[in-house]
Amino acid sequence: MAETAQAKKARAKKILARLKHAYPDAKIALRFRNPLELLAATILSAQCTDERVNAVTATLFKRYRSAADWASADPATLEREIHSTGFFKAKARALMGMGRALAERHGGKVPRTLEELTALPGVGRKTANVVLGNAFGIPAIAVDTHVFRVSQRLGLARANDPERIHDQLCQVLSQPEWTQATHLLITHGRRTCQARKPDCPRCAVRPLCPWPGRTAAPRRPKPGSS
Repeated sequence: MAETAQAKKARAKKILARLKHAYPDAKIALRFRNPLELLAATILSAQCTDERVNAVTATLFKRYRSAADWASADPATLEREIHSTGFFKAKARALMGMGRALAERHGGKVPRTLEELTALPGVGRKTANVVLGNAFGIPAIAVDTHVFRVSQRLGLARANDPERIHDQLCQVLSQPEWTQATHLLITHGRRTCQARKPDCPRCAVRPLCPWPGRTAAPRRPKPGSS
């Protein structure tokens, strides 16, 4: 029998409680000091690890401190500076375009609405929600590869499109929990529920997980066997 919406919400609440206990340190991994830095770092994080982005922004943010700095960047120089994050040409265009848009439309400030953020060059819904949730404290779910995978394995959402996964999670999770739920699902995906070799035997939410592909615990050898 299919799980009812009410039952799924109740299970989701239990899942979050267990994940909070398992990962009390779950938080955003990108380093930033203000909304502009987080916006730039999130643009750079596409198809790149947070560790690599943090290594690059440690020096990058000393040079680019304002929207005007991004807008007036020399393309070749910026491409060289962010080369190691991958897709550096597209990211350089996005960062410069973002800077120009902020300077022209928002007085150099990062806007606080989804509509205004997603109107900026290089900013999709996921990036916007990262900024809303972590820079402004506005509850938001950011569906990255980990949230996409883990939420489906846990049976909290089901779709081939991150946008639909987002909308389904918004229906299942309590709104005040959206930002923290994102951190918990990401952390769980990185540490336990990996794409190729999930560590199901040690999973904190195993009793609440309906995924048929769960890995079994290794069998203990019988006494006397080698």
